[in-house]
Amino acid sequence: MEITKAKMKVSCNSSSLRKSEKQEEYHVVHKLPSGDSPYVRAKYVQLVEKDNEAAIVLFWKAINARDRVDSALKDLAVVMTQQDRAEEAIEAIKSFRDLCSKQAQESLDNVLIDLYKKCGRIDEQIELLRHKLRMIYQGEAFNGKPTKTARSHGRKFQVTIKQETSRILGNLGWAYMQKTNYAASEAVYRRAQQIDPDANKACNLCLCLIKQEQYDEAKYVLEEVLHGKFPGSDDPKSRNRAEELLKELEPCKSMASASPSLKPSLEDAFVAEPDWLINQWTPVRSRRLPIFEEIISYRNQLAC
Repeated sequence: MEITKAKMKVSCNSSSLRKSEKQEEYHVVHKLPSGDSPYVRAKYVQLVEKDNEAAIVLFWKAINARDRVDSALKDLAVVMTQQDRAEEAIEAIKSFRDLCSKQAQESLDNVLIDLYKKCGRIDEQIELLRHKLRMIYQGEAFNGKPTKTARSHGRKFQVTIKQETSRILGNLGWAYMQKTNYAASEAVYRRAQQIDPDANKACNLCLCLIKQEQYDEAKYVLEEVLHGKFPGSDDPKSRNRAEELLKELEPCKSMASASPSLKPSLEDAFVAEPDWLINQWTPVRSRRLPIFEEIISYRNQLAC
């Protein structure tokens, strides 16, 4: 009798274990958090039932219940954007980000930057990008750490301050380009290339140069892309873009020698004049990062 009871107990334990394992597998497959809170239900509706409108309602409930607010607010903004409600997503983040932790603010800024870009709110995008650069300059980015863990397409990877600075400068350069401020855009792209060069930013720099009729220099940079001088030069998209820009330059060759050699106006380009940044944003005890020392040194070399 005791043996039978023991077997039944083992059987029940095995059944519970299998059920638990299946639940775990289910959450892993659908990339769902575990539990039964408002946020978990919202994620289920978003990822499994694919009902974005219902998910928005549930994410609001999660925020009001203070359930994983950091994630709920970001996910709410993403789903709203998918429903062509990007303006609402902007207002949601601006209104409720105070409920989120300090660690979440940086990623919320990244979401806002994408939303501003999508909505064509370029001035706000520029201001937020400049704010992020100030944070890097003051040593406050990445919560004071030299690297952070990022995620893309389900994969985790490490991002350095140097890479982040170049990425933000690239976005800032593109924003200035949308404002047709090609001189400021050129200045920012040059700084980005100095810090962490790549073929895509090189092509954007060339576009700025072409817009300012600096054809010889644009051709030189494009040839460097095609000769594989930058990381990402072997990417088909970058090569195709470089080839297309080079074709655009062909009719301009005769104009190149007659074109004046223009230098970018740096007065509007953030970090193009680091002294402005120092005077306006440096705390009493400077925590300036080495990357900004490099920018200042580079600027001083150019001045000589």
